[in-house]
Amino acid sequence: MTSETSETSDSPDPAPPLDLLRARLSTVVAIPVTPFRADGEQVDWDIHATLIHRLVEHGVEVVTPNGNTGEFYTLNRAETRRAVESTVTAVEGRAEVMAGVGLDVASAIDAARHARDAGAGSLMVHQPVHPYRSAEGWVEYHRRIAEAVPELGVVLYVRDPRISGEQIRALADLCPNVIGVKYAVPDPVRFASVARDAGLHRFAWIAGLAELSAPGYWAVGATGFTSGLVNVVPQLSLALLEALRGGDYAKAMGVWEETRTFEELRAADASADNVSVVKEALAQLGLAGRAVRPPSRVLPQDLRDRIAGLLRSWQAGGRL
Repeated sequence: MTSETSETSDSPDPAPPLDLLRARLSTVVAIPVTPFRADGEQVDWDIHATLIHRLVEHGVEVVTPNGNTGEFYTLNRAETRRAVESTVTAVEGRAEVMAGVGLDVASAIDAARHARDAGAGSLMVHQPVHPYRSAEGWVEYHRRIAEAVPELGVVLYVRDPRISGEQIRALADLCPNVIGVKYAVPDPVRFASVARDAGLHRFAWIAGLAELSAPGYWAVGATGFTSGLVNVVPQLSLALLEALRGGDYAKAMGVWEETRTFEELRAADASADNVSVVKEALAQLGLAGRAVRPPSRVLPQDLRDRIAGLLRSWQAGGRL
């Protein structure tokens, strides 16, 4: 065996074909937390790996390190890199790792190339945070990132209702590795139009507002949904997916009711406690600490008590 062949054999496994990857993303897309030590200053990487492993053990097939539930915007460069590495190691090849990247173009490309080299098969590109965005600039931002890593599937994170199906289609015409859209605009009618204008069957359409939005978005074209709840009670998220895939909307709405209070706590006050609610539940289950970084907060006692009640109800119902 030549040294060149030997080096190739030690490289990360190649990314799956884009059409296979597109189908694989039509599922529950887990957005894992980033667990901190008690002071919030350091990431607890042992617990991080344990939480990722728990997701995969329960049947989760796509994991997104450095998503919003992972407190992406509070992490430094070294932490975001290690989050991807930790996730790739913990899934042991049994789940797709879709790494979150964003911020300025150069930083996003640097993170994308690192994710590729670490063994991730796809990217989720965060909505640009620049306060001034043109349609042409939005396309150009994503084009530069996607073209830098043609080997990886790219999923767009759309939170801006101004983004049209025509813009998504134009971007994908330039970059065939743009294969999915995480749509997080709270308007299923708008979503239905955007998906059809872009190409309903051209992309993996992921409902980006978690379990509460999943049935409505599924009815008009979504084939997957994101979840932070899955960190806590993966059985619920996967039961919702199963019911939706089976077209059993009565059953799906029954599961939806079980998630409703938890998800409404996360969504309250413009999602101020989105991450804190998840981490509080994990803390009460003894799986991770409750520490978050500003501008999030540790929950007050009254909300902790409500989460304790929810956990008791899930345990009584056999969900935990």
